[in-house]
Amino acid sequence: MNSQKPEEFTRYEVARILGARALQIAMDAPLLLKMSEDELKGVKYDALKMAEKEFNSGVLPISVKRPLPVKKEEKLKEIKEEKVDDEKIVEKEKEVEEEIQEKPGEMGLVNAGDEDESGEEAGGDEES
Repeated sequence: MNSQKPEEFTRYEVARILGARALQIAMDAPLLLKMSEDELKGVKYDALKMAEKEFNSGVLPISVKRPLPVKKEEKLKEIKEEKVDDEKIVEKEKEVEEEIQEKPGEMGLVNAGDEDESGEEAGGDEES
């Protein structure tokens, strides 16, 4: 009857299934699993424990529908068209490195005291 095994459900799905079935049992729904009087006393007539026994035995006719994400073919085609060669990536990285080396001050990669590379120190003593 049950198309999915109990191991295939997430813990949230198991909680929802057990809660729904326990509510049904508490409202005097017939048990799907034949239990002796001793077993019922063993679980203390607890609806949740009875629902758990039914679930673990696999007699509950419950299935879970999980929505799958919708694939957009248009987006996939765009991604496939934008193939970038490794050579282009390497060239772009070299351009960026050269730009950083040429103008480190514009990029904010130089400390304020190191801006002048002409040998003058910011705040240093001047010879008179």
